[in-house]
Amino acid sequence: MPVPFEAVIPMAIVGVLFAVTGTGYSAVSRLANEGKPLRHNLDEWERMMMRRDLRLTGTKRGQSREPMAPEAFATNSGWTAERI
Repeated sequence: MPVPFEAVIPMAIVGVLFAVTGTGYSAVSRLANEGKPLRHNLDEWERMMMRRDLRLTGTKRGQSREPMAPEAFATNSGWTAERI
């Protein structure tokens, strides 16, 4: 039994809306990650390196190729104060 032509238009609209939302989500997530794809299955080492990169460069995905850390890196420690 063939598909009635009345069902083609609503299904095309649904397909286009899925494509638009998927493309929009991908674009927003890449903009949030400086044009790089999302990271999956992060372990503690990778999270620690992301925190270090954030303190060094100001962005989670940015990396520095300078051999010496900036002066502010000595005082902006990753250790936080513990609440009592």
